Amino acid sequence: MRSRLLFAAIAIIFSSACQKNIKEDYSKTGTFTTLSYNVAGLPQGVNFDQFPALHTPLISPRLNKYDIVNVQEDFYYHDVLTKDDHHPYKSKYYAKEGGLGDGLNMFSKFPILNYMRTAWDNCHGFDCLTPKGFTYSRIKLNAIAYIDVYDLHCNAGSDSGDLAARRKNILQLCEYIKFRSKDHAVIVMGDTNCRYTRTGDNIRELIALGFKDAWVEKEKHGVYPTQNGVTDWDEVVDKLFYRSNNTIQLSLLDYALPANDFLDANGDWLSDHRPLYGKFQFNVLN
Repeated sequence: MRSRLLFAAIAIIFSSACQKNIKEDYSKTGTFTTLSYNVAGLPQGVNFDQFPALHTPLISPRLNKYDIVNVQEDFYYHDVLTKDDHHPYKSKYYAKEGGLGDGLNMFSKFPILNYMRTAWDNCHGFDCLTPKGFTYSRIKLNAIAYIDVYDLHCNAGSDSGDLAARRKNILQLCEYIKFRSKDHAVIVMGDTNCRYTRTGDNIRELIALGFKDAWVEKEKHGVYPTQNGVTDWDEVVDKLFYRSNNTIQLSLLDYALPANDFLDANGDWLSDHRPLYGKFQFNVLN
């Protein structure tokens, strides 16, 4: 009996000592990196020019370089994609039996306090074969700094039905942000399938909510392309938006398409999309 009490006392002392050594970070400023990547994870053979069985194992370890990673089309090779990814926090893969899921997942260095999936209310054509949509998450950067992060994959294509569905996708996302993330600092990144120049796309709805586009800020000096149907070849459909609030100021330090980091030994792309990288500084204002 005495030995049991002694063991319990030692355990309590050890536990208390460990707890004292766990220190919360209350820094009012810091930096973090993001990556958005459509990993082309449909089953091998669906697209003749994509080789996910070969390329997904190569993508996996390369994600570790980034603090917050949002992926799209993580359909069929999720276990392979996460095999060599060492982020401590990951969203849980979800798909109905016999289905491929929405293809959206997050890998994070920071705690994911909440993770919610929402399917689009509207789709068109082949996009209706998978439940595309968007995800919401609340990320704890440190003890006093929190941001909301969204991942999305909009309806693809450019015929009238595709355009109509995609416009409704963007409006649905905006309404959700107004509800869930009112007055929050927010990052939105993913495959929008939108172009500023394409007549019929309404991606500017996010700008109306106070967001800045990282590509426009860094590559276009803050000038948004005209919606005139003339393609801007620098623009990609994968986009990164951010917004500050009265508590958290987000500043974009860097933006790039780190293409050379995502090539195989033959110099071929690991996906038909380029990864989208951002680096941010956050400042806690009060």
